[in-house]
Amino acid sequence: MKRERVLIIIFFLFQNIIHNMGHPVTPDFVRSLGIEDYMFGVFFAMMSLGLVIGGPIWGGLGDSGKKKKYIIIGLIIYSIGQFGFGYSGNQYLMIFFRLLSGLGVIASITLFTSHMVEITENHERARYLALIAAAITLGASIGYYFGGFLVENEFTRTLLNVTNNKEVFLLQSLLNLLYIGFIVLLFKDRVCEVPTEKKRNIFSSFKYIGKMDYRLVIFLIGLVFISIGQINLDKYIDIFLIDEAFNPLELGRFKMVIGGASLLTSLILVPLFAKISKQIGLMIIIQILSSLIVFYTFRSNELVLTVYTVFMLYIVLKALFTPLEQNYISLHAKEGEYGKVMGTRQSFIAIGYVIGPLLGGFLYEVNPILLFDSSAISFIFGMTLLLTVGILNKNKKKRDGKSIE
Repeated sequence: MKRERVLIIIFFLFQNIIHNMGHPVTPDFVRSLGIEDYMFGVFFAMMSLGLVIGGPIWGGLGDSGKKKKYIIIGLIIYSIGQFGFGYSGNQYLMIFFRLLSGLGVIASITLFTSHMVEITENHERARYLALIAAAITLGASIGYYFGGFLVENEFTRTLLNVTNNKEVFLLQSLLNLLYIGFIVLLFKDRVCEVPTEKKRNIFSSFKYIGKMDYRLVIFLIGLVFISIGQINLDKYIDIFLIDEAFNPLELGRFKMVIGGASLLTSLILVPLFAKISKQIGLMIIIQILSSLIVFYTFRSNELVLTVYTVFMLYIVLKALFTPLEQNYISLHAKEGEYGKVMGTRQSFIAIGYVIGPLLGGFLYEVNPILLFDSSAISFIFGMTLLLTVGILNKNKKKRDGKSIE
């Protein structure tokens, strides 16, 4: 059982190394095609729309006990999408391929996460979800660095015959196919003894949202606002730092530091904070502090120093928040329904990932500070909804004497 858990964490690490290689080169790549900057947000929003659509679908299909099959199908779709994005050369086709990439990649994100939930006990789940979050962040950081290194290093540029950075997307697609091969060899499905519906179509999982406890739905709506703030920070700080004279390699180094901070947080702090009984209260405090840090960081006169110090506190808080919210949501799932629950969670987050970049692209063109302020405000809105859930939970506890925090 422990081998399974380690394997899932390793899968997330390598997946995020591969899947983030293209991010540091995407702004320059889009500009090299003569495409307007605001389309960067549109491209990311379309990928996120694929996450919204695919999350409940893959989650429901995975609950049938055939996660491996659907993970492989999803990753093949992702490879096609990334290759098409890099080589189509038409912004409208690129929109389609970004949608395709999102629809494919969400299969492995949802089903590997639900698999981890299935094979862990309640008391240890937050720790393993934190390790997944750390693997995702560390992998993304390495991927950013590797992608930036490929296009900035003269030897690798010559070796790959890099012209306008599209070759990075080809390499990404090929490495993803190699990664699929490892999944075929190493991953085994877990047979669930819980009976499933006799007939399940790919849209049946969307019906599950209507059956959720209304407090969980409010919590998920809160995650939408929080994800808007997080994704705009994550994506537009890249453009902001490049505009402030960072090159792709320097951006990759910055992302490496972020990965290290997240890893240490997951290994050291998350196990300690997971023991706190008032999880909702802790998540509320995290969002308040996050908003204050963001308001300050991008007004600093010493930007580079601030993003390597004060902003790192936000990274620590974010690394704390993700496993806490995942664990909270998983406690509402029944045996055999973890895929649907985690897929639904991913779809709500992806809604924020759609709205955020679309809104962010226009705000950034008006004033970058306005964009980052909007992220801080999104955290406040999300915090307000989490506070509402906390109050409702407290009233529920008074009525039936049971704590669900």
